[in-house]
Amino acid sequence: MRQLVSALLIALASTLAVAQTAKDMADAEVRKIDKDNGKLTLRHGPIKNLDMPGMTMVFRVKDPALLDSLAVGDKIRFHAEQERGAITVTEVEKVAR
Repeated sequence: MRQLVSALLIALASTLAVAQTAKDMADAEVRKIDKDNGKLTLRHGPIKNLDMPGMTMVFRVKDPALLDSLAVGDKIRFHAEQERGAITVTEVEKVAR
């Protein structure tokens, strides 16, 4: 019985973690792409998980491959985290126009 309860709690925690990530996606427009330096300039709305208001700023990207499918002017949703003293984009998904 304890194993079943433990398995259910782990499954619930995993589901909540995924749901939390979905809530933390912010809307943005791509303003500039710097593939050589792994950076992305975004005009973004509020970033809730970082308690940051909307503004235009440069972000590092965790994986430079995230930049391959983006173009200036694209509307996106993204997730960013504070990593090693820099705000870093960890996920990007394009929004249909």
